[in-house]
Amino acid sequence: MKFSFPFLKCFSSSSATLEGSQIPYGGQISQHFTVYSYDELKAATHGFRASNKIGEGGFGSVYKGKLQNGIFVAVKVLSVELESMRGEREFVSEIAALSDIKHENLVNLRGCCVDGANRLLVYDYMENNSLSQTFLGGEQNRSKFTWTLRKEISTGIAKGLSYLHEEVSPHVVHRDIKASNILLDEKFTPKIADFGLARLFSENTSHISTRVAGTLGYLSPEYAVSGHLTRKSDVYSFGVVLLEIVSGSPVVAFDITRGEHFLVNKAWEMYNSDQLLELVDPVLDRDISSDEAVRFLKVGLLCVQENASLRPKMSMVIKMLSSNGVIIVDEMKITQPGIVADLMDVKIGRKHSSQSFFSKASTSMSPGSPFQTGRRK
Repeated sequence: MKFSFPFLKCFSSSSATLEGSQIPYGGQISQHFTVYSYDELKAATHGFRASNKIGEGGFGSVYKGKLQNGIFVAVKVLSVELESMRGEREFVSEIAALSDIKHENLVNLRGCCVDGANRLLVYDYMENNSLSQTFLGGEQNRSKFTWTLRKEISTGIAKGLSYLHEEVSPHVVHRDIKASNILLDEKFTPKIADFGLARLFSENTSHISTRVAGTLGYLSPEYAVSGHLTRKSDVYSFGVVLLEIVSGSPVVAFDITRGEHFLVNKAWEMYNSDQLLELVDPVLDRDISSDEAVRFLKVGLLCVQENASLRPKMSMVIKMLSSNGVIIVDEMKITQPGIVADLMDVKIGRKHSSQSFFSKASTSMSPGSPFQTGRRK
């Protein structure tokens, strides 16, 4: 990606394809990127009709649309707050992160539009909603996800993150990896989405200091306390998602005997008592390799270790999740995880933090992904 940060005018009366154009405050588009007019996106979504609304995140609403060529898309509408410029930053972040990269496990950004205070982003439409909506929740949902499918989804997410962290330049740190930001296409291929909080890292940058944003339950403790963001912050969030996928349990749960408790702590307790197998989702029944499932849970625990330097890179995570990963995992010591259980522990700073981390993660989480479709099953 090339970055020179002038302004790409997305104003247009009709769509156009750009190549080599500059994006707002930060990028040069080196691949085809479509600039849509407001009128054609309005027509595609039937006037942004309420029945076409498929999701609402922290930064705007998303509508299902059908372009004139018959292709279905997800249109994300961000309203800019002039005083705080909230919405504008997220618009720029998504374009900067996605306009010049393509990967099987990243959502595809088709183009954009600017109209007055509105900023619109156009993505591929995802037929199977988000991991949060389609997978988490009741047994009926989870029973559709075989162990083989869960392995493929876990590995796909890891590959997408490894690509962002280690292969593209500048590197991209997502900052809000969670189940509702993992989309599933018609073949249940996972796509990392919602890059409104993403940050770019130059080659020699170890960390950047930023206001804390993310979702409680997925938020790495060192980032929450210090505001120092690294790629290991994403690794922590991935570890939580991996524990969710294997266990089918919510990130934060409540019961009468234990009160509020976090999945990360539950996994650590079961690991220490040599009962990790009992954490595996019971709906899988016989459709599973016990040793393999336990290994995946151990990889999750390795990713959420309190000491960020001990967490593996995402490229190493891919190896550990592979069929040859058993040797690697067996040789690694798992240390105590970190957890942010109280908002008082979070460094907010002078500016307001993202709204997304003021709601704790759970199976009843309000739609956070801009591409969630339909109702919760």
